[in-house]
Amino acid sequence: AGLAKSKGDRIILMDADLSHHPKFIPQMITVMNEQKVDIVSGTRYRNTTTSTISMTSNTGGGVSGWDTFRKVTSRTANFLADFLLNPSASDLTGSFRLYERQALELVLPQVTSTGYAFQMEIMVRAKQNQLTIDEVPITFVDRIYGESKLGTKEILLYLKGLLHLFFTT
Repeated sequence: AGLAKSKGDRIILMDADLSHHPKFIPQMITVMNEQKVDIVSGTRYRNTTTSTISMTSNTGGGVSGWDTFRKVTSRTANFLADFLLNPSASDLTGSFRLYERQALELVLPQVTSTGYAFQMEIMVRAKQNQLTIDEVPITFVDRIYGESKLGTKEILLYLKGLLHLFFTT
C-alpha cells in the first residue's frame, strides 16, 4: 500500500521506531548516486562499504542492545542464507534499504515470503533479476519501546522461506 501511495523515484524502507537511524540515509543516497546501483542495503555485518566511496563518517556495521541469543540467531540466519543462496549481500534479515522505485516494482510481485524471509527473498530476487546492490555499514540499535517479533514462529517461517528459495531459485 505504501509503495502505491509514494511519489518518488526512490523508496527507503526502515523501522519506524528509529532502530534504523536516519543519519545513514545521506550515505545510502551518495552510494546510489555515485555507484548507479538499484539497491543500497544498510548492513550490520560489514565494516566498510563495498563501493569505492569514502565513508569516513561511518565507523562500521554493528548492533547495540541485543542479547547473545539475538546476535547468534541473526548471524546464523545470515550465514545460512549466504551459504545456501549466495545472494551478494551481507545482511539479508535487515530491512534498512534504499531502492530505485523500478527495482522494487520489479521484485516485489515475485516475493511470496513474509517476516524475516521477506527481506531475504527481496535480495535473492534482486540478484536473480540482475539488479545491482551495494551496502553501507550501519549500527542497529535495539528498540526502546515495544518488542521484537523474533520468536520460534518467526524462526520457523524464516527457515521455511530459506529452504523454499534454495530449492526454487
